Amino acid sequence: MFILGLTGSIGMGKSETSKMFRRLGVPVFDADAAVHELMIKGGRAVRRVEAAFPGVTKDGAVDRPALGAKVFGKREELRKLEAILHPMVGQMQRSFLADAQARRLPLVVLDIPLLFEGRGEERCDATAVASAPYFLQRQRVLARPNMEAEKFENIRRQQVPDVVKRQRADFILPTGLGRRHTLRYVAKLIDTVKNRPGHAWPVKGRPHRRPTNHPSRRPVHARNRIRH
Repeated sequence: MFILGLTGSIGMGKSETSKMFRRLGVPVFDADAAVHELMIKGGRAVRRVEAAFPGVTKDGAVDRPALGAKVFGKREELRKLEAILHPMVGQMQRSFLADAQARRLPLVVLDIPLLFEGRGEERCDATAVASAPYFLQRQRVLARPNMEAEKFENIRRQQVPDVVKRQRADFILPTGLGRRHTLRYVAKLIDTVKNRPGHAWPVKGRPHRRPTNHPSRRPVHARNRIRH
């Protein structure tokens, strides 16, 4: 089973790209959706989040704007929240992978917004980044409700820059020329990796580390830019 890690900075079209993998029949584990599931009414993280951040729940669910106000821009508070959520999301991800392995699926995608920030690429056989020009990223993000330019720039500063993600990723999926254009790249990527052997799962003994001679360690410009 080949594990592809999908990432992309805010406003880069990662979520739409993730949907394209599903549309083309590739199962996707969505880390953001997992967090949402943990914090809705009845979610496993609700009580622990409320205990750590009193007053952030409403009607039995975590009020995400209220929680965001408690942790945004506050490193220690954010680390406290991550210590609650990350192990739970990790457990859900491992269950997803175990199920996919049992079903003998050739390819799965891990949709992880902070893939490189959290060294998540070490759990993947290859990585892909959704990317678009800055002007388009900014335009998309500022069109969102309750978003301001200062908040957008603060979020960008907390993420690995897009240029670095492009350098580190094995595949680049451009999202700036429309969905059909991106879909062609996604389809080509699936065709490229679906029959490759995977080595990242199951993990035995200690966290997976891709060896230095693994294909994903070679320069992306010399290897995996998808062209039509």
